[in-house]
Amino acid sequence: VSSAQESLQSQSGWVPLLLALLHEYTASNSHWQPYFSLWQDFRSLDHPMFWPEEERTRLLQGTGIPEAVDKDLANIHLEYSSIILPFMKSHPNIFDPKLHTLELYKQLVAFVMAYSFQEPLEEEEEDEKGPNPPMMVPVADILNHVANHNANLEYSPQCLQMVTTQPISKGQEIFNTYGQMANWQLLHMYGFAEPYPGNTNDTADIQMVTVRKAALQRAKSEAQQQLVSEQWDFLCQLEMVGEEGAFVLGWDEVLTEEELSTTLKVLCMSEEEFKEYKEQDGWEDDSEEEENSTLSYEALSRLKTPCKELLYDSVLLTLESYGSDLKAEQDLLNNKEAYEKLSRREQQALHVRYGQKRILHQLLELV
Repeated sequence: VSSAQESLQSQSGWVPLLLALLHEYTASNSHWQPYFSLWQDFRSLDHPMFWPEEERTRLLQGTGIPEAVDKDLANIHLEYSSIILPFMKSHPNIFDPKLHTLELYKQLVAFVMAYSFQEPLEEEEEDEKGPNPPMMVPVADILNHVANHNANLEYSPQCLQMVTTQPISKGQEIFNTYGQMANWQLLHMYGFAEPYPGNTNDTADIQMVTVRKAALQRAKSEAQQQLVSEQWDFLCQLEMVGEEGAFVLGWDEVLTEEELSTTLKVLCMSEEEFKEYKEQDGWEDDSEEEENSTLSYEALSRLKTPCKELLYDSVLLTLESYGSDLKAEQDLLNNKEAYEKLSRREQQALHVRYGQKRILHQLLELV
């Protein structure tokens, strides 16, 4: 058993569950058949990974979802070919690659994304080990999610309990929470988004490299461009930025405040200021700054002018990455007839884009 367990280690930690699902879903005598029969076809969950690539790009460009889906698909292919197939071939009495195909595997990944539960780690464990593996919990998984939920799942060693968080009257729907999820995460993981203004947990991202691009565009001379590159490299060393990372903006505050405030500050330094800052190794003995480290939006409006300008340019560049503008989306949402003519995918994508752009525009107005 332990050697089989080792052979199923994967980056996601999902493989053992997925193998069990592959087997049970296709076994006519499975104990779990009544559960699976609730889903005729997992494609009906309509995750963006099932959308044609052209549609994904057209509807979701700029939202962060196409990149997340590309990563998922690459991981699914890799896990299937390097872990699942060899395991199935060594257990031909249980598995048949003609039946347990890559396509079915992909559908089951979507099923696990949409319906599984992951027990949260204790805070002290968070750094040591990766997240807990997912588990399927029939019945608990039938509740829908909204940000303003009225029930949540509580874990105890003996059982799972769905507990109400406010009084619920007869005939009222019970809503679970899947966590503090932005609309792009909801669409990516579950295949739906919450219409504006319901999702109070919505966020918008500014890619870190976009801020670098904006700083380089502002640099007037080659020497200034060189300085920006050095400042960026230093921020990378401080682990404030990375090529893949993003600054995350919520409705009320910047969620990656330390990273954004340090980045803006460093990229707006003169050569002398930067030299001095580097000599102190990026630490400042400046206690009054520490107190205001949370970048509430009110604090953003107090940024120094060069920092504001850099942030403004970064938001404009971010807005350019979408395929449409806020005004067009506002019109669609306000026109009930036009909205209802949209396909379900167009509607869900619209909710994702609209929330993100509202947050970005709010920031533009602030600075």
